[in-house]
Amino acid sequence: MNTELTQQQKQHAHGMIERLAPEKLSAVVGLLEVMLDPFDRALATAEIDDEPVTEEERRDIEASREWFKHNQGTPFEQVVTELGFTMEEVTNYQDPS
Repeated sequence: MNTELTQQQKQHAHGMIERLAPEKLSAVVGLLEVMLDPFDRALATAEIDDEPVTEEERRDIEASREWFKHNQGTPFEQVVTELGFTMEEVTNYQDPS
């Protein structure tokens, strides 16, 4: 799909959501949550992490960024294999709960 058209559609959707009455907004949010794949749904419904970043975490983040300037990351597929799984197992995983 054309990215410009997609962006226009998203802006149009945002505009319509802004005009919704509060009681209709919860219905739309529920519909959107159902339409998302499980990973996106988990992200969308996760609690917001509002804890401040500590100085130690800032240093760790900066060290990580610096490392990636000089090193290549490990492909996800390689990590999966090294852990003894297949990509099919990861892709088709269903939470047992």
